[in-house]
Amino acid sequence: MHAAVIVFPGSNCDRDLAVAFERAGAKVSMVWHKDTALPEGVDIVAVPGGFSYGDYLRCGAIAANSPICRAVVAHAERGGYVLGICNGFQVLTETGLLPGALLRNAGLKYVCKPVGLTVATADSAFTRAYKAGNTITVPVAHHDGNYFADDATLDRLEAADRVAFRYADNPNGSLRDIAGILSENRRVLGMMPHPERMAEPAHGGSDGAAMFTGLVDALAPA
Repeated sequence: MHAAVIVFPGSNCDRDLAVAFERAGAKVSMVWHKDTALPEGVDIVAVPGGFSYGDYLRCGAIAANSPICRAVVAHAERGGYVLGICNGFQVLTETGLLPGALLRNAGLKYVCKPVGLTVATADSAFTRAYKAGNTITVPVAHHDGNYFADDATLDRLEAADRVAFRYADNPNGSLRDIAGILSENRRVLGMMPHPERMAEPAHGGSDGAAMFTGLVDALAPA
């Protein structure tokens, strides 16, 4: 399985994400934001956390208009897999690959701590290694992680089982405790918490590792 990790000016979780994929058995290519094409044979594109372009204008907005993001969107439209974590989730909403927006935290402060996540669905390549209803511990680190969408969009997400994770104790005010959502074809996941920062015992826990092993197991045959 071949994963491409996008690197923007201000990315700070790109290496963590690459290591998590490599530990799960994936081949990883780092892709610069000014590149116009993805490497051949990429199965999944990962958009990491950080502060792309310093979060100027609006979180993820400038990155979403970078040359490589046109290739990422095309990859998703062909049915390819995409994972966006934290700033990467913000980028995916700005590209239109996922609905809604990430607003300023309700408490107006940066939040950085481990949080409990309830696995809302196991019906995706991203969550297949978990059991629906289980609670895992994964850290958050964001200032604009408050997920917002109108009621009609939220109802559609829930009716289609597209909420991947919910906060057990909501740290940012996200509507309906949403921490991560899936695209209509279930091949794009955006989430604010960082599974790559809880992917090996040295991190203090390894609840995030199952996401990467599950992806490798699901996509390797392809």
